[in-house]
Amino acid sequence: MIKRICFLLSLLAAPLAAQAFDYKNVTEHAIVYDAGSTKATSLFILRRGTPVEVIVSINRWVKVREASGGLGWVESSQLGDARQVIVTEARASLRESPDENAPEVLVVGRDVLLEVLESPAGSWLKVRHQDGQAGFISIRSIWGI
Repeated sequence: MIKRICFLLSLLAAPLAAQAFDYKNVTEHAIVYDAGSTKATSLFILRRGTPVEVIVSINRWVKVREASGGLGWVESSQLGDARQVIVTEARASLRESPDENAPEVLVVGRDVLLEVLESPAGSWLKVRHQDGQAGFISIRSIWGI
């Protein structure tokens, strides 16, 4: 009986595992609440441009996860499709080409937002810093893609 229940649960979970993550970006500074209401308790604030993973959408509220794992609810009007990622390592290099041995263009630190310029190429992503410098960053160094 237990094996049968485990099998049935695995069938239900299989479609979830095949789904891609849905990321959005915060379009303006957004208060994150512990429930889908402005009357709920505010937990923290996300700055404009921060990528978030969409967990579920209900009416005008979206439950999101941010890079450090924090969960909460934001109004759907505060999310957009502009693509940015956030650096998760203390030090990460943007390189001239998608190669660990390529010359460094720029070194950035944790929590720096980078604009996504192209779809990932293997384990690298082409991005642009707010100062205009562009390069490739290892996807191990970022979150939000």
